[in-house]
Amino acid sequence: MPRRGERKPRVRSTAPKPMPTQEPDHIGIRTLTRTRRGAKASHMVDPAKYRCSALAAQLADEWIRYARAMARIDGGADMAGAVRGFARFVDKHLPTLGMDPAGARLDGCGVDLVEVIHAWEEDLRQHHGLRSNSPYAKTNYLLTLIEQRSLRDASMPEALRLRSQAPPAYPTWKGEPLDEFSNAERIALRDAARNAVRALEARLAWGRELLARGVDPREGGWHEPANLVWAATHPRLLTVEALKPQFRQNVLSWPEPVKALLPTGPDGTLLKRGFRYLVAALSALLFPAETDLQAFRVLLMLGMSDTSPEELHALQLSDIEFTDGGVRLVQRKNRAHRVRADLHPSPDPEEGAATEFAGDGAWDVPGLLRRLLASTELSRKVFPDAEPWLFLAVERRLRGVLDADIAYFKDRERRFGGWISEQRDAAGKPLEISKPFEIRRLRKTTKVLRAVALGGTVSDLAGDDHHVEVYRMHYAHGTTAHILAGRSINRAQKWVFERMSDVVRPVLVTEEAEKHVEEPEVAEDLGLDIEQAKAMRAGKLDMGLVNCRNPYDSPHRKDTKVCHVAPAMCMLCRNAVVFTSQLPRLLLLSDHIERMRIALAPPHWRALWGRQAEALSEVFEECADLVPAARREIVELGLRLDLPLGMRTEFDR
Repeated sequence: MPRRGERKPRVRSTAPKPMPTQEPDHIGIRTLTRTRRGAKASHMVDPAKYRCSALAAQLADEWIRYARAMARIDGGADMAGAVRGFARFVDKHLPTLGMDPAGARLDGCGVDLVEVIHAWEEDLRQHHGLRSNSPYAKTNYLLTLIEQRSLRDASMPEALRLRSQAPPAYPTWKGEPLDEFSNAERIALRDAARNAVRALEARLAWGRELLARGVDPREGGWHEPANLVWAATHPRLLTVEALKPQFRQNVLSWPEPVKALLPTGPDGTLLKRGFRYLVAALSALLFPAETDLQAFRVLLMLGMSDTSPEELHALQLSDIEFTDGGVRLVQRKNRAHRVRADLHPSPDPEEGAATEFAGDGAWDVPGLLRRLLASTELSRKVFPDAEPWLFLAVERRLRGVLDADIAYFKDRERRFGGWISEQRDAAGKPLEISKPFEIRRLRKTTKVLRAVALGGTVSDLAGDDHHVEVYRMHYAHGTTAHILAGRSINRAQKWVFERMSDVVRPVLVTEEAEKHVEEPEVAEDLGLDIEQAKAMRAGKLDMGLVNCRNPYDSPHRKDTKVCHVAPAMCMLCRNAVVFTSQLPRLLLLSDHIERMRIALAPPHWRALWGRQAEALSEVFEECADLVPAARREIVELGLRLDLPLGMRTEFDR
């Protein structure tokens, strides 16, 4: 521990100085150059090409400022395109109004740019169509630049300043919401992707065997497939220019082992001929291409319900961490400006169940990621300068040389739809998948599977990666969700209708049958056994209103305790047995129910007493000749209806 006076003065860190800003040149061509992944790209606006050169120069200056201030990765190429498009329209539109385009300026009043912008929006809408978002995007870029200028230039007309702060006239096209794939389509896509992964792993295994036997073709010969595969690991060595001197121009005269590397049809005919396809075939033996990675993409989307396509596509090796319980992914969602870590656990293997599938790997998320990394391992070794993307594809790129880069999945044949069109089912027929072929539909499919598995409320189904409103607007509209909702409604209605149609009524025992109820034949006809009949005759099963076959087998409770709703629900119970000697009690109950009809609201009375009133009326109809005698007995003996206090508290108010 330092002594007093030995402590060193604390040096506080200072805030970094702002980087010097370079003002754009006000004369000449406006150019912005960006460098990304070693490649340079330039975007420019030449005001001198347009008659409205002053307006084009002002907008181009704002484009340069905005792109630098916002550190746009693409250099604001779309904004530069909007500036050029608007300048061309001004040159064409103003002469039709008898005005000179040279007088158009952001800080001048000679030309009403508000009307010009409105006319440009109309022209964009007619050119691009009603379902295009380009009019909205281009207008929004232009208004953004004008608004930026208005914050700095006080001489701008007030009308133009207000227009720049308003949104474009035509909003974006929402379109029809995408529906999920059906369960049969999901299974077909899953099986096709698994077969594609197995085929890829088998092809790569064969390529690695050839690579182990190969040597430099400049020493071992160019006509040996193993040597050609070895050359594929040296991209600068395997080019079309290097192959042409080694083979004849006619592909049919090539050696048979080399010709066998080219893609062939079912009948053995060559589908693609040429040196370019030979280079591609050799690359496919060692490195996955974009089309090969599409199968992994499909399986991962089907297995990760809380991951969007853009989050999956943006994964790098540093975002993946394998643990004992599974794999931890750091996912970035640009639209939501969110970075989150998610753990995908490995499923616990069941006893006697196989944990590995054909293809040497599991099909869960951790297993798929391990198989994908194993497939691209050689790509990362041969191309060490490539960025560590998870979906690293090797293709013939600039000047026909093999190179590794992220799989963009944008080319027509490499998109999700192109991959589907190439797949075949077990019978060799094309997959029957509904259009559109959108990868986002896979995400909706996994959401629906989660809804089917979990059930519950919308908040349960939305999960932790969506708000309830987002789930309702974008996922709950699907066909499967509607079918499940319809089934739930039908099931509830069926239950209600069965309860209404399956009316339970007590058994009515006539006066003559009551005298002989202990005889086996009579008891059997009434559905009683001898012990129950004797107990009823002795009054042991009298529940205060009617008799009960078994008070411990009540349909109104699931345990074996004594019935807790007697005598309130006795007239609606399958265990009730009515003797004619109990008619006075039933008449008193009927009178009580009628009094409640006056005291209670009609819906309330119907819910509490309606069914019992119907049951009592049926009993009185069957023994109508005994009802007058029962009425006299009530009056002569002064009988009263004794109902439990709990029944009066629950039902009479």
